[in-house]
Amino acid sequence: MTAEELLRAGPVMPVLVIRDPGLAVDLATALVAGGIRTLEVTLRTPAALDAIRQIRARVPGALVGAGTVLSPADWQRAQDAGALFGISPGLTPALLAAARHGSLPFVPGVATASEAMTALEAGFTALKLFPAEAVGGQALLKSLYGPLPQLLFCPTGGIHPGNAAAYLSLPNVGCVGGSWLAPESLLAMHDWDAITALAREAAALRQ
Repeated sequence: MTAEELLRAGPVMPVLVIRDPGLAVDLATALVAGGIRTLEVTLRTPAALDAIRQIRARVPGALVGAGTVLSPADWQRAQDAGALFGISPGLTPALLAAARHGSLPFVPGVATASEAMTALEAGFTALKLFPAEAVGGQALLKSLYGPLPQLLFCPTGGIHPGNAAAYLSLPNVGCVGGSWLAPESLLAMHDWDAITALAREAAALRQ
């Protein structure tokens, strides 16, 4: 799977902050049941790598990857845990070099036209726009489409059910990233049916 195919695999890529690895399989199963298969587990918690391992081993319908990849070491640890892709909030020369020489899809983060050009020069055409709303959101993406139509974006940061469809209508947006599919309140209650319902609504955004 290419990075572009990854971004087109579903309209919403949930950003999952998993603090208890014991919830990972049930959470992933609930999201897949609702039609959301591409899952970004952020490396913000000590449980993240274990969660990736468990989802990869026990939820065959999920495409699980690592988010908040900040360094080549992070990317290596994520791959060792079984991540099928990586996503970063930004880009550095070292991270771009490490990702470019790997075989798995990697989506570097950008916030400006210059950063997008840097990523393109390094061979990356599937990018994360972060923090999307803070840096111009839909207006920025529309502006970037003129000079850089070959780029495909996953805007993340400030995306919610109220604006997701508008982002998805843009020609250079493959999917959006958001945390609303797995709110802390539902995780605390183990309300997997409610999470499946949120996933089903998200999956319908591009039908």
